[in-house]
Amino acid sequence: MDTYKLMNKAVEFHGHSCPGLAMGVMAAKYILDQRNSFSIDEELVVLVENDNCSVDAIQALLGATFGKGNLIFLDYGKNNYTFYNRKEAKAFKLTARAGLFKGKDLSREERVVKILNSEPSDLFRLESVEFTPPGKAKIYDSVSCSKCGEPTMITRTRERTGSKFCIPCFEKL
Repeated sequence: MDTYKLMNKAVEFHGHSCPGLAMGVMAAKYILDQRNSFSIDEELVVLVENDNCSVDAIQALLGATFGKGNLIFLDYGKNNYTFYNRKEAKAFKLTARAGLFKGKDLSREERVVKILNSEPSDLFRLESVEFTPPGKAKIYDSVSCSKCGEPTMITRTRERTGSKFCIPCFEKL
């Protein structure tokens, strides 16, 4: 799979080229090279441990999205990605290597080029992990918030004195 074609597709989705997007492209490329493909539904599930630019590349290139429920965000602030292929019952974890550019005075574009010309093993610790994917996405009913009246997914409401509130209204109580 051509790395620069993948990068162009990711840039089209993300809006600009940057080192974070390039890291996501390389993570996605590695997964595609392991006989995975774009996820039409929930065939591929991805756990991401950050909310930076790299995640946009994963969405654009692998079809993991919040809307389908196959992109799960863990707010750990780490450039770690775990990929579960439900059809193959296989899982891979990619962990960004520390200090990739320490001591190197590179421009933003030079960093992008360096990343895209690297081997995945130079950028990530690559490991097969136990196949323990999260459950499939569930659709929950909505209820009206007792204060603002806005429909809110039942699993995201908070209860007080027998009434259900959306999180923002509950926090104001």
